[in-house]
Amino acid sequence: MDSMTLIATASIFTAGLTIGLGSIAPALGEGKAVSTALSSLAQQPDAAPTITRTLFVGLAMIESIAIYCFVVSMILIFANPFWNHVIAQHTGK
Repeated sequence: MDSMTLIATASIFTAGLTIGLGSIAPALGEGKAVSTALSSLAQQPDAAPTITRTLFVGLAMIESIAIYCFVVSMILIFANPFWNHVIAQHTGK
């Protein structure tokens, strides 16, 4: 197996692992946040605007973790800095 194949295999595997593991925690966090917010709304309907606003801000922050994992996986697949290094070594530059 040459170095290009090794880097491609490692990049694809790592990208899949990043998306897989990086999606689990935000999904669980969002589920917990919505569950708690609905429970709070059931107990105090008067505080609905405040709870809803805080919920959406929290969900956006939780979702950013999944987006960062997606960006890292796309960089590993399409803009991997190791490719340029290996190509430069093979061409002798």
